[in-house]
Amino acid sequence: MRERVHVDATGDGPPVVLLHGWAMHSGIWGGLVDRLAARHRVHAVDLPGHGESPAPSRFTLDGVVDALEATFATTEPPLSVVGWSLGGLVAMRWALAHPDRVERLALVATSPRFVAAGDWPHAMAPETLARFGDELRVAWKLTVQRFLALQLHGGEHSRALLADMRERLLTRNPPSPATLAEALALLRDSDFRTDAARIEQPALVISGDRDTLAFPAAGRFLAEQLPNARFELIAGAAHAPFLSHADAFDSALAGFLDG
Repeated sequence: MRERVHVDATGDGPPVVLLHGWAMHSGIWGGLVDRLAARHRVHAVDLPGHGESPAPSRFTLDGVVDALEATFATTEPPLSVVGWSLGGLVAMRWALAHPDRVERLALVATSPRFVAAGDWPHAMAPETLARFGDELRVAWKLTVQRFLALQLHGGEHSRALLADMRERLLTRNPPSPATLAEALALLRDSDFRTDAARIEQPALVISGDRDTLAFPAAGRFLAEQLPNARFELIAGAAHAPFLSHADAFDSALAGFLDG
């Protein structure tokens, strides 16, 4: 029997699935869940090994998609999927593997490649991500806290948001260091620059213009590669625009999900 993931479901209407980012859980979405639930059936997922979902034998994109398929096998398709950061990579793989299940994608603070390369300047240096991996082995809790701070660096309202995200993070079980390391490796190794062209579903790419993890240029590139996508840039936002700039984020998302 395939592993399933924990889901908190609320609201009525067309189904929307929320996929969170690295080291987080479904509680991180804050008020977005309630706002969406006014017109949708919202399924807020804990990715494998995060929050209330059991840890997988190994954290891989295909393994996460298998767990999602097992979980949503009886949910009436099609689904709209909102993926944030790492969750955006999962959403794209799910859309490619099961286009009959995934109707549309909203990719939030998502980059097709999260580390820089000679032909890809729109990302963090490989050394930055490697340093997080080294620190995970020594003090994983402090590493996650530092990652939270990096997500909000340079954005508006960052001090209050950091305190809020830290508090939310503690409301569910922490991921194991092994899951964190494998998910971080997935961020390091994934590259959707070519595969994005095969994702035919309608897509919305939302970036913050102050994001230092998923650069806005990377979001714009992703939207250009996706055959049926549009790009929204939120001024003043860093890596969590659904928290820092809720009105602008909701406006962009509502126009897409209800369109």
